[in-house]
Amino acid sequence: MSKSWRPATQLVHGGTTRSQHGETAEAIFLTQGFVYDSSAAAEARFKGETDGFIYARYASPTNDMFEKRMCLLEGAEDARATASGMAAVSAAILCQLKAGDHIVAARALFGSCRWVVETLAPKYGIECTLVDGRDLANWEKAIRKNTKVFFLESPTNPTLEVIDIAGVAKLANQVGAKLVVDNVFATPLFQKPLDLGAHVVVYSATKHIDGQGRCLGGVVLSDKAWIDEHLHDYFRHTGPAMSPFNAWTLLKGIETLPLRVKQQTENASRLADFLAEQNEVAQVIYPGRKDHPQADIIAKQMTGGSTLVCFELKGGKDAAFALQDALEVVKISNNLGDAKSLITHPSTTTHKNLTDEARAELGLSSGTLRFSAGIEDSEDLIEDFARALSKIKA
Repeated sequence: MSKSWRPATQLVHGGTTRSQHGETAEAIFLTQGFVYDSSAAAEARFKGETDGFIYARYASPTNDMFEKRMCLLEGAEDARATASGMAAVSAAILCQLKAGDHIVAARALFGSCRWVVETLAPKYGIECTLVDGRDLANWEKAIRKNTKVFFLESPTNPTLEVIDIAGVAKLANQVGAKLVVDNVFATPLFQKPLDLGAHVVVYSATKHIDGQGRCLGGVVLSDKAWIDEHLHDYFRHTGPAMSPFNAWTLLKGIETLPLRVKQQTENASRLADFLAEQNEVAQVIYPGRKDHPQADIIAKQMTGGSTLVCFELKGGKDAAFALQDALEVVKISNNLGDAKSLITHPSTTTHKNLTDEARAELGLSSGTLRFSAGIEDSEDLIEDFARALSKIKA
C-alpha cells in the first residue's frame, strides 16, 4: 500500500514499524547487539536462514525504518544509512572499485568529494579524471577501457551548475560503468536521478533531510543487486553505520521535508530575483531563473528550483565579508539546507583547499557567496540583504 502513497504521506508513515507498545513516534533502539532464544536461533540468523538483526554496525530497527522511508521517496530498492554524507559518498564510490580502475568525475564538486576522487582514490591505485561536466563530450573523451565509475553532483556546490544526468548515464551504460549522483542540492523532491538512469544516489542527510542543524547522517540508495554485490560487505566490515539516535532524529526531520523545502525554495527564488537587480551584484545563479546557463536541462530533469542561491559581488572578498558581517537574520555557516538561512564564502571555507586555478575553472571568485534559504519570512530576508548591501555602498 505504501508504494502508492504520495511523497508527503510516505515521509510521515513510510517504513514505520512499531513495538508491542504501539508507540506513535518511531522508537529509538539504542542497542549494540541483539539476543537469541537459542544457539540454533543464533546460527540460523547468521546463516541468513531467518530474518532479524545481528549487530548495530550492520543494521538496527530505527535505521531500517529510515532506510525504508528513503527508498520509498527515492524509488530505490535498497539503501544503507551512514554516519555522514561524506561516509555515504566514500562508500558508494570505493566499495565498487579496485586498484587499476578509473573514475570520471565532474570537476565541480564539494571540496571533500573532490578530495576523495582526486587525492584519496589514487593512493590506492584508482585513477581519476576530472572534467567540465556541463559538456557531455568531455565525459565521452575521458572514458578509458578501465573506467568503472562516473560521479557527479547536480546542481553543483557552490556554483549551481547543472549536469545532464540522463546523458551521462547513457555514456556509463555504454561502457558498463556505474553513475553515482550526489543529489543533495536538488533534494529527492525536485530530482530523481534513478529515474534519469543513474545507478546509485547519495545524500548528506545532514542537510535538508534533517534540516534543522541537529545531527550528521548520510544514505546510499540503489537497486538491491548493487547493494548486495558491492556495498553490503563494505558497509558491514568498514563500519560507517549511522547512530540509531541520528536515524530517529532524521525520521522526525523527514516528516516535514516537503513543507520546509517548499518555503525555502520560495524564499530562495525571491531573494535571487532581488539580488539580480542590485548594482553591487555582478551575477546571480539560481536554477529557478530563466537566465540559468543550463535552463534547458533543468526543465528536463528538475521539478523545482533550489533552496540555494549563488551570487557574486563586484567588490570581491572585502565586499563579501562586509555583506556577511552586516547580515542579522542570515547567519554565517558552512552548512546548508537548514531551517535557518545561512551564508557561506566558499573560497575561504568549503573550497579553500582548491588552487586559485581550480577555483577559477569553477567560476568561483573571491566575491562569490552561497546563500542557503531558510523558512523565515521572505520579506525579512530581503530587508536583511538590503540593509547589508547599503552598508557596502556606504
